[in-house]
Amino acid sequence: MNRRIQIRTRALLETHPGGEDDIHHQLGLERLIFFSDAVFAISITLLVLEIRLPASETLYTDTELLQKLSGMWQSYLAYILSFLVIGTFWIAHHRKFRFIKRYDGGLILLNLLFLMIVAFIPFPTAILSSYSGLTATVFYALVMLLASLLMTALWWYASHHGRLIDPKMDLHMRRRQFLAPLITTAIFMGSIGLAFFNQNLARLSWLLILIASLVAGRSD
Repeated sequence: MNRRIQIRTRALLETHPGGEDDIHHQLGLERLIFFSDAVFAISITLLVLEIRLPASETLYTDTELLQKLSGMWQSYLAYILSFLVIGTFWIAHHRKFRFIKRYDGGLILLNLLFLMIVAFIPFPTAILSSYSGLTATVFYALVMLLASLLMTALWWYASHHGRLIDPKMDLHMRRRQFLAPLITTAIFMGSIGLAFFNQNLARLSWLLILIASLVAGRSD
C-alpha cells in the first residue's frame, strides 16, 4: 500500500506544479471519492438481499413457486425504485465532485452524513417491500428527502464563495449543479403530501427522479 501511495504521489508531482499542498488535496479527495463509491456500491448491492422467498419447510412445486414469485411484485418495485434513487444520488455525487478541487472538515462531515443516509436506504426499502400503507410510504419519502437535502447542502457548502471549487467557475454552472438535488427534493416532498390521498400514486411519482437526472445531465 505504501509503495502504491509513493508511486501515486510521484505521478502527481509530475502533473501538479502547484506543489505538495495541491497533491495533499488531490490524494485526500481521491480517498473521499473512493470511500463514497464503496458505500454506494455496498448499499445498492444490499437492496437485492431483501428480495427473498417466504420461508418454507418443504420445497415449492413449480405452480407454487410461480405463485410466490409473481406475488412478490411489491418487493421488485421497491428494489427498482431504490436502485434508481441510489443510482441518481451517485450520478449527482459524481458530477459535483468533478468540480470540487479541495476539501476540508466541513465537506468531509457533510459527505459522511449524506453517505450515512445512503447506507440506510436498504432499511426503508425493506419496509416498503412489505407494507404499502401511508406510514411506509411517508417513511421512505422522508429518508430520500433527507438524502436530497444533504446533497444540496454539500454542494452549497463547497461552492459558496468558491470555497472548495475553482473560484473562476461560471456562476450559471454553479447554480445548475443545484438542479438535480432540488428537483429530487421537490419530488419526494410532494409525494409525502400525495401519500395522504393515494399511496400508490405517491410511490409512482418517485419515478420522476429519472427526469431530474436527465435534465441535470443535459445541463452539464
